[in-house]
Amino acid sequence: MSSAVGGAAGGLVEERPLRYPDASSPEVMENRGWWLVGMNFLLPGSAQVLAGNRRLGRFGIAATLALWVLAIVGVIAALLWRTALVTLLTNTFFLLFLEALIIGYIVLWVILTIDTLRLVRFVKVRGWARVGIPILAISLLVASGAVAGKGAVIADSARGAIGTIFAASGPSEPPSDGYYNILLLGGDDGQGRDSMRFDSISVVSINADTGQIARTGVPRDLAGFPFVDGSPMRTLYPTVHKGHSDAKCGWGGGINQLNTEVGVCKHGSSLYPDAVSQGSTPSIEATRDAVEGITGLKIQYYLLMNYGGFAQLVDALGGVDITVTQRLPEGGPSYDGEPVQKWATGWIEPGKQHMDGNTAQWYARSRETTSDFDRVKRQSELQDAILKQANPANLLTRFQEVAAAGTNLFKTDIPESMLGYLADLGVKSKSHPSPSIVLDPNAGVDQFHPDVVYVKQRIQAMLHPPTPTPKG
Repeated sequence: MSSAVGGAAGGLVEERPLRYPDASSPEVMENRGWWLVGMNFLLPGSAQVLAGNRRLGRFGIAATLALWVLAIVGVIAALLWRTALVTLLTNTFFLLFLEALIIGYIVLWVILTIDTLRLVRFVKVRGWARVGIPILAISLLVASGAVAGKGAVIADSARGAIGTIFAASGPSEPPSDGYYNILLLGGDDGQGRDSMRFDSISVVSINADTGQIARTGVPRDLAGFPFVDGSPMRTLYPTVHKGHSDAKCGWGGGINQLNTEVGVCKHGSSLYPDAVSQGSTPSIEATRDAVEGITGLKIQYYLLMNYGGFAQLVDALGGVDITVTQRLPEGGPSYDGEPVQKWATGWIEPGKQHMDGNTAQWYARSRETTSDFDRVKRQSELQDAILKQANPANLLTRFQEVAAAGTNLFKTDIPESMLGYLADLGVKSKSHPSPSIVLDPNAGVDQFHPDVVYVKQRIQAMLHPPTPTPKG
């Protein structure tokens, strides 16, 4: 009988050496330990199925296979259903679910690794393997856990940034004449300013089908503009906007003074009572009405960029590449008539430069030795450079920094529900040229008495160029 039992046990050892090893052999136990650690890394849960708690092992394998399937579906979705995938990845509830899923799997992997080390039975292992096996197991866990942890951190950062910057709910506006038109505002509330002025004003028009982007630059001092029909400002200015001589309300009639005028002097809350509840401000809405009036474009959304956080975004992206054509001063300007050499804190020299955030900020703002029209062009250059630098690989490696910069930089009324669609159009846009126009004298636009009909015609010609007729 004993010989029969011994024979059966020997057969089990031979047939299932991982579950029933020959514990009297240090070599067998060492090899078994390496195998268990390797299987735990390649397919978490498999070590338990073969040598330990099968229920725990099956749960680990099921969780692993589920994540693999999810990853494969994600890759397929990126190729076939990109809009749907981006919509999911910009949804805060899905990001929270994804973050919890990754953290839960990391915890499960830690439990499986600890249990695998228990199954190794180190008292039966001899020599350096007694130290090498746990070092390998922990190293593999840390390496793989760090990658998974990075995914959880990115999901958390994205969820926080999206929840802070974008409206959680709001109407998804349809395209107008085939385009989504987004008003880009650059707010200058730096040191020495008594209020914010929109020093950068432009419209980004995104083709709703192809994703092609066209830009319309509006000089900050453009005056003599009308407000769009139906605007509350039309009751104050039935024809065109007129300027002020009161500094409290904004000097002159430039379009960039509307923020001060409406916010300080015109009791904007009574003009635009729903602005704040809709994620905007009366001053932004007045500027939107003015830009619609001069361009003829229906502007669905706005995006306000605060220059105070601009440098942080550029640094988060690792800098931008710009070809400088004219020497520009940093700092200032002085309002006491001092020459630029007195107040300039530095100079941006001509040539190809890889700019950090501070230099890029001054490149966008400097105007004392050039003109506002030149500055609008430089700001458009920077927008293109930032979009080029914000490639998927760069965003993945620097996502936390970019997300943190974004929460300090942007304010918008774009709802979360539109992010996936607009992001997909942004990917499409990279395969198309980006035409642009600046409403300045070079485009035949009078800064103080613009011909509105002419301006609208120029913009329509840019957005809807005539189809070339075939020859022959």
